[in-house]
Amino acid sequence: MILHVDMDAFYASVEQRDRPELQGRPVIVGGTPEGRGVVAAASYEARTFGVHSAMPAATARRLCPQAVFLRGRIGYYAEISRQIREIFGRYTPTIEPLSLDEAFLDLAGTEKLFGPAEIVGRKIQSDIDRELRLPSSVGGAPNKFIAKIASDLRKPRGFVIVPPDEIQSFLDPLEIKRLWGVGQVSQRVLQKLGVRTIGELRRLDVTLLQEHFGKQGDHLWRLSHGIDERTVIPDHLAKSISHETTFATDISDRDVLRACLLELTDQVARRMRRQSICGKTVSIKVRFADFQTVTRSLTIPEPTNVTQELWETAALLFSTKLPVKLRPIRLLGMGVSGFQHGSAHQGRLFTDPTHERQSRLDRARDAIRDKFGNAALGRGASVEKHDDADPQQGS
Repeated sequence: MILHVDMDAFYASVEQRDRPELQGRPVIVGGTPEGRGVVAAASYEARTFGVHSAMPAATARRLCPQAVFLRGRIGYYAEISRQIREIFGRYTPTIEPLSLDEAFLDLAGTEKLFGPAEIVGRKIQSDIDRELRLPSSVGGAPNKFIAKIASDLRKPRGFVIVPPDEIQSFLDPLEIKRLWGVGQVSQRVLQKLGVRTIGELRRLDVTLLQEHFGKQGDHLWRLSHGIDERTVIPDHLAKSISHETTFATDISDRDVLRACLLELTDQVARRMRRQSICGKTVSIKVRFADFQTVTRSLTIPEPTNVTQELWETAALLFSTKLPVKLRPIRLLGMGVSGFQHGSAHQGRLFTDPTHERQSRLDRARDAIRDKFGNAALGRGASVEKHDDADPQQGS
């Protein structure tokens, strides 16, 4: 069985925990209403007013004028994320983090030690609540796709386990928007076909889906049947490390997207440094509102895990390999591959002062974050968004 553990309104929940006077009040973490920032996380009290992640902060203020707006503390949240991963590690070594606030856990081979998935999931949820005083939701299922849906179904503090023999009875009544990759455009197409639930989609012929969605039609048909063959891949075994996020609403603002891409790059680079991995191939992934997905890659001369070097390449791809006039985007991702591990990669022929300086800066920032969670070292263009977007895949 696979568990998907997802922290509930992570950034906002941390702030409410640390400041008791904010408990029960609408809290919005991210940009300020006076600037161009966007919402990173909204507490559940703020969500009742229609506030969601990636929404412009000014819009959030109009919807919820009584909300408390706070700047994010990314370094601090990363330290808490490390503590959460330590709890996961008590129960299984096979952990695939997707972002600071969620991960897949493969429980294969652990039942004799800790019991079935339902027992382990309850223990993890209880440990996080007792030790860190933070809410989480847990989903368990035979594969990643169903576990991810299960964890999201009854938030906050949700807990749903789907046994193998209940997959179709679990999926069939759910709305089609629960399927990965089904956005507003796809929903409209499916509704014209008389499809509103996953069960109705499952009963369609796969060729009909292929006619309307191309290769994505086969993908939707497989998901509607509960088929997902991806395995849980820990960082040290991954052929690539990536982060991607699906926005609650489509975004076409380049400044906002660049800020999102920078945060994704920062998270990927930090994961690489934890594993002493350097990579040469940088990729960005974009899924437009009309379902079209494009990936652009660039291989650099020297392997690196320096945030600034990876960011410069990712930013170059974003600025030169995508249309000048962007269509609305619903998913953005960044990844690195072509790994060389630890001392296995060849040293640079000539010392590059800029590289050495940025590398030292990264090491210092990582050490301070790990020890103190000090957000004062956040990058100047750090992201002010997306704790509660849907990072679907980090491998």
